[in-house]
Amino acid sequence: MRLPRLFRTTPFRLTLLFLALFAAAASAFLAYIYVATAGEATRRTDQEITREMRSLAAAYDRAGMDALNQSLIERAASERPFLYLLMKPDGARISGSIAESPLDKFDGTPTWTSFSVTDADVQGRAIKHPARGLQERMGGGEILFVGADIGEDEAYVVKIVRALWGAGALIIVLGLLGGVLVSRNVSRSMAGLTDVVTAVRNGDLGARAHVRGARDEFDELAEGLNEMLDRLERSMAGHRHAGDAIAHDLRSPLTRLRARLEVAYLDVEAGKGNAEEALAQALDDTDGVLKTFGAVLAIARLQAAGQAPNPTNIDPAVLGADIAELYEPLCEDKGIDFKAELIPDLTIRGNQEFLAQALANILDNAVKYTPSGGAIMLRVRRRSSGEVEFSVTDTGPGVPEEDRERVVQRFVRLENSRNEPGAGLGLSLVGAVAEAHGGRLELAEGPGKVGEIGPGLRVALILPRAL
Repeated sequence: MRLPRLFRTTPFRLTLLFLALFAAAASAFLAYIYVATAGEATRRTDQEITREMRSLAAAYDRAGMDALNQSLIERAASERPFLYLLMKPDGARISGSIAESPLDKFDGTPTWTSFSVTDADVQGRAIKHPARGLQERMGGGEILFVGADIGEDEAYVVKIVRALWGAGALIIVLGLLGGVLVSRNVSRSMAGLTDVVTAVRNGDLGARAHVRGARDEFDELAEGLNEMLDRLERSMAGHRHAGDAIAHDLRSPLTRLRARLEVAYLDVEAGKGNAEEALAQALDDTDGVLKTFGAVLAIARLQAAGQAPNPTNIDPAVLGADIAELYEPLCEDKGIDFKAELIPDLTIRGNQEFLAQALANILDNAVKYTPSGGAIMLRVRRRSSGEVEFSVTDTGPGVPEEDRERVVQRFVRLENSRNEPGAGLGLSLVGAVAEAHGGRLELAEGPGKVGEIGPGLRVALILPRAL
């Protein structure tokens, strides 16, 4: 028979384990209490019997047998809680409150013994009580026995032990009830998380765990799960958007590619046209498609890793100089004034390949949209916050402020750039590189409007400085 789910939870099992440990510890404690209390009662009784024996022995030593017998008779008739017996050297009873000695054999040495005495209750029924006594031989050979009823002491010890057992049983019952309540609360909290996991498993990425506000481990787990689901939902939405955008943006170049190949095929079949030129154009279109897919894969790689792969210490001035050396001839060919201001002795940590690609994408956009006669400035500097900044400022048309957040998304192209080559992935890759390196991408207005052109654009890739 399978137990209910509540009794199979980990908190309830831990409660049972705790109660088992408590019961074992309580049993050991009760055993110690019993032994200690009973031992203390026995020691106290023995001390009282010893004092009484010494008192009677002193009377015997002072005045002899008659004085001892007289004192014993008086004490036996009083309300003293002792049992007395005075015997001749051969064991015959002389006087006392009991009929015979509980010792069967006595060799003359002081001897302790435990025995029981019989009494009658108010209804006349015989009741036995535990007792303890000491028997000694006097100087003239007489034998004296002094004992005491210890029934009340043992009854007191039993009451204490029973009270402790009752308290232990009550604690165990309350512990079980507490374990059930704790298990129910934990099961309720875990059931909410399980429901969210089940919903997500069934395809509902909008399901979220309830955060109670208790700031305990369940809230931390719920917040972590919600954050993970937020990232998963954004990632899935990004992938869906990327797929839709790829299908939309690549449909035209693929259609052109197919049309050119078809025209070239028909022309070659008809014996006219330039097949080599058509094939060269088709190769260019294919390279553009492959470049788009390569950029998408690079972004996906960074977002999947969550951080830059294979990071090393990099001198940003050296990296900036290498990129500037590549783009300076392109600027000269287009009639653009290119300058670079690179601050040395700075260090960042990251993946040099991705950082170089990001910086190249920024400069590529600047060269693409800056008209002849314009200017581009590449800077590498340290900010007042301690961060390292790569910035590229151009005098092109710029990006309106309301479009700056949107332009860094994948496959987003503004209307004024639709006629330019590209797939709208350049700044998206830069943003992914910045995020993977713990940095950020900032877009701002350039130097201003000059004539009909402007106001330009300033793109800053800001990265943390290596410690």
